[in-house]
Amino acid sequence: MSRTGKLLRNLGPGLLFASMAIGTSHLVLSTKAGAQYGWLMAIPIILANILKYPFFEFGVRYTSVTNKTLIEGYLNRGKGYLWFYAGITLLTTFTILAALYTVTAGLFINLFDIGQSSVATVALWLFIIISALLIFGKYKFLEISLKFVVSILFVALVITTILVLLQGPVPHVPNFKPTPIFNEVGVLFLIGLMGWMPTTVEASSWVSLWSIEKWKNQPKPSLKESLQEFNVGYGITAILALFFMIIGWFTLYGTNTQLSDNAVSFADQIVLLFTEHIGSWAYIFIAISAFATMFSTCMTAHDAITRVSLDIITLLKEKSTVKKKNNKLYFSIGVILLAVINFVVITAFSANMGNLVALATFVSFVVAPIIGYMNLKNVTSSEVAPNLRPNKNLRLLTYMGIVFLSCFSLYYFYIVIF
Repeated sequence: MSRTGKLLRNLGPGLLFASMAIGTSHLVLSTKAGAQYGWLMAIPIILANILKYPFFEFGVRYTSVTNKTLIEGYLNRGKGYLWFYAGITLLTTFTILAALYTVTAGLFINLFDIGQSSVATVALWLFIIISALLIFGKYKFLEISLKFVVSILFVALVITTILVLLQGPVPHVPNFKPTPIFNEVGVLFLIGLMGWMPTTVEASSWVSLWSIEKWKNQPKPSLKESLQEFNVGYGITAILALFFMIIGWFTLYGTNTQLSDNAVSFADQIVLLFTEHIGSWAYIFIAISAFATMFSTCMTAHDAITRVSLDIITLLKEKSTVKKKNNKLYFSIGVILLAVINFVVITAFSANMGNLVALATFVSFVVAPIIGYMNLKNVTSSEVAPNLRPNKNLRLLTYMGIVFLSCFSLYYFYIVIF
């Protein structure tokens, strides 16, 4: 089989990573970054993608070498590691899915012009549909469907970005003053942006779980092939983040237009951004692409958090070596339970997307350096042969990411307190 053929065959975990990442961090936060702060936001976007890369790469590396998930690795480092990750998972369980489903519900209401329906009601139907797809379609359906979704979105974004660049940035309104970045509001936005750019760091274990699932149905690729497949997905997420930022920058920066925190209004603003540059004929095409992107993000995150939660519970019960006969039943229960919990969260927050996203991204940013260190401990442990461990440059990049994210968190706490 040719090199390209092998890469296409191995596409799966990295593609799911890309699909999951392209959701809120890109569609919502990258667009807002360009719209509110302009080209300067390219710097934190690029920095986040570079500095957080090792944290995610280690998930692929550890699993490929040991045939274990990152979560099993945490337990092997000590039960305290696993309990810490369990606590973070519990926190994100109540925020990430609720935020994703809220945005997706807003896009659905916009697409089908059903303004009389509430976001909570539409989110409930999305929970029902996606839960059924995950329970009956399983991993294979997830992987196949996302190959089409990511391809369509990539084409739509490339076309829109080129057209936006050709037209140039919109004129600034008279007496326009740039929004300050390093005040409390600006730093909080940066934390949100970098916390979920390209996605939350705890998702590194999601990739390792998807890898284990994919290898059940096909020969396991080599470490080199696994890393190549992941790098393709990671590269796509980084490029698309910049595309969304450019679209927000060229179409809204300097106009004093604020992107709404209301899911329905935000969805309408985003779709109009695209159609203004492609043409009104593309409205339905863009709306469906955006909705499909968020729908697939909901599916991947819902699937991953269910798998992670079950893995944690199993390991904490010290039954990691026992193959459960009714894994499918537990997975189904987990999917449904997560749907119910997050529907309650959406209802309680009155479907306020801004609050949900802010809380989820803040938690992700603060714990990122800790999880990055935990992942480093996994891939430099005795379970990984010295020649398969990350090289000096990758380890140096890891320490740089840990220090940078830690210092930035401390700076935020400083300006809040003083």
